[in-house]
Amino acid sequence: MADQFLLLLSYMLIFAAALSFVALGGMFSERSGIINIGLEGIMVIGGFCGLLTLNALAGAGVNPFLVVVITILVSIAAGMAYSLLLAVVAIQFGADQTLTGTALNLLATAISLIFAKRLSGGVSTSINFSNDYFVYDLGHSFSINLFLVLAIVVLVIAIIVLYKTRFGLRLRSCGENPAAADSVGINVKKYRYAGVLISGALGGIGALAYILPTASFWNSSTGVAGFGFLALAIMIFGQWKPLRIGIISLLFSFFLSLSYVYSGIFEAIFGFTLTAKDGVTSELFRMLPFIASLILLAFTSKNSRAPKAEGIPYDKSRR
Repeated sequence: MADQFLLLLSYMLIFAAALSFVALGGMFSERSGIINIGLEGIMVIGGFCGLLTLNALAGAGVNPFLVVVITILVSIAAGMAYSLLLAVVAIQFGADQTLTGTALNLLATAISLIFAKRLSGGVSTSINFSNDYFVYDLGHSFSINLFLVLAIVVLVIAIIVLYKTRFGLRLRSCGENPAAADSVGINVKKYRYAGVLISGALGGIGALAYILPTASFWNSSTGVAGFGFLALAIMIFGQWKPLRIGIISLLFSFFLSLSYVYSGIFEAIFGFTLTAKDGVTSELFRMLPFIASLILLAFTSKNSRAPKAEGIPYDKSRR
């Protein structure tokens, strides 16, 4: 029984790390005043580029430390580059941010599919990889991955940056009252660009944190299976506050983890095993966090206090 619970905890920490990365990224973007619905697409592009880099470096016999560092940096850069599309369209041209983010999600899946098929000669849409560089087995069905450590560091940094630095104060002012911020000399566009680019960086690394620890291949046709949207829900439940986002990420990761260990858990606790013959599959448990998010949104959305100016293009000439 102990092994089953350790395995559940291991998966919980994996998913909590990935969810917190992406949700914190969305928080920075929306705190600046830009709604980033495109987190799903950013994850796909960041993860895709990161996996290609990982395979190329591993195949070339590069030092393991450099493999880890370069792979993460490439995913961050790819996520930032892709998020820049949202920043330019939404900030420079004042386009609808929700529609732009949706378009980025659709485009990212198409891009990854096309290139994955080309790389495999049209045979497959999957990319195989080794996660040995990032995951460390501690025995007794428990493993720890590098991204968990990074997630804790990023969470602490996010709290400090948002509440204890001039940058954080100015970023929040751009999301609450950009006209007032502009009136005291704050460059609203610059801070909104910064917020979106930070979301791209965290979305890119969040993709690796989601893909690498739990599998040895990634299918570009399924992308990240709604993980970016789940992170958005966590951001809202967390009231755009880093510590709350971290705590709620753990809660939602519990539901996701059950889809991997439900059979052993039920056998250990109740003495019987649930199988597909009983109408119970892993897909059923993977639905749980999304169902929970719908229920929670229905009851808590009225009390949510989003940044007042999020989603509203800022025109300095109309100040």
